[in-house]
Amino acid sequence: MDHGTIIPHLFRTEYRKIVSVLCRHFGFREMEVAEDIASETFQVAMQAWGIEGLPPNPVGWLYNTAKNKAKNHLHRDAIFREKVMPALEENPFSLNDEIDLSPQNINDSQLQMMFAVCHPAISRESQIGLALRILCGFGIDEIATAFVSNKVTINKRLFRAKEKLRDENIRIELPAPLEIDQRLDQVLMTIYLLFNEGYYSVSQNKTLRKDLCLEAMRLCSMLIENEATNKPRVNALLALMCFHASRFDARISSSGAVVLYEEQDANLWNLDLISKGGYFLKMAAQGETLSKYHLEAGIAAWHTQHPDSIEKWSQILALYDQLLEIEFSPIAALNRTYALAKTKGEHIAIAEAEKLDLHDNHFFHGLLGELYEHIDKAKSVQHFLNALDLAKTKADKQAIRKRMAR
Repeated sequence: MDHGTIIPHLFRTEYRKIVSVLCRHFGFREMEVAEDIASETFQVAMQAWGIEGLPPNPVGWLYNTAKNKAKNHLHRDAIFREKVMPALEENPFSLNDEIDLSPQNINDSQLQMMFAVCHPAISRESQIGLALRILCGFGIDEIATAFVSNKVTINKRLFRAKEKLRDENIRIELPAPLEIDQRLDQVLMTIYLLFNEGYYSVSQNKTLRKDLCLEAMRLCSMLIENEATNKPRVNALLALMCFHASRFDARISSSGAVVLYEEQDANLWNLDLISKGGYFLKMAAQGETLSKYHLEAGIAAWHTQHPDSIEKWSQILALYDQLLEIEFSPIAALNRTYALAKTKGEHIAIAEAEKLDLHDNHFFHGLLGELYEHIDKAKSVQHFLNALDLAKTKADKQAIRKRMAR
């Protein structure tokens, strides 16, 4: 692997580690400095490795360079006078402190950073943006693509979020044991939404969509690896993501169109991820609390069972009923009607779906188009036309046209 190939890979895996460690060392007041040091480290690597070739230990080279750059930044008069000195009274540190880039400190720093960027003082949208930038090493262009936005908007959003972290004096540390449960819910929701940004993304960038999902799974795995955060609902969320990710390749056709569940090729399902999902779902059963992640993971698990059967859809329907009792969601209620149609017929499902009154949602019209297909062709076509008008992505429009043609 040459330097032109390995540097983008290392940027994705090591940038977040360097930034997390430096932020933990200096505090959020020096976040821009931490990001500058990490970015400059990779710029130097690009130049040096292009001339001298790859070093024997590229990761070690990056860490040593980042350490030296951190020390150089602290010794520069302007930065010390304008940024570091005012913060010394609140967060004193020595210029001779060693930057600890050991594997243990890297893991601890990333975990603590996760709780910091998911602080309740930060908006949900900004939490996801910060997680993508700091914890996942995504570039501004990639984040803008994920949010279907532009670089200016994303930069402003991240700037405001960083200012909030500083103004609120949010510390980079694990919450106290009594607070972990409450703060963990915020972290899990951010990871859940990050995964959904990839799994249900409106972006046509397939690689980016997969990367978003994999990064969410990696962050959740870090929580499981730490004894203080290895809770049943964390295992349930990872199980949910494993089950969903197992069908990733079957959900999108070679042309980029969405493939409906009943038309997916089960041979494309990832059996290894299904097995891992089963393991984490079993680990999630050790607690006494039933979270929405448990129920959604159960629903996703049944979706990896093939072929269809009354038992399968009856179990899915029962799980949706429990889920809606815990946390009602119009989309979850809409998804439930599909299971209802499978177990009790289209007429009952149509009646339940129409009660939801989601006329501005293309999934609502798409489902009714399906349910009316063998009952009223005219209504079926009309709902598909409504869905086509409301769909925002090319992939969704392709799928709707295919269903209409059928």
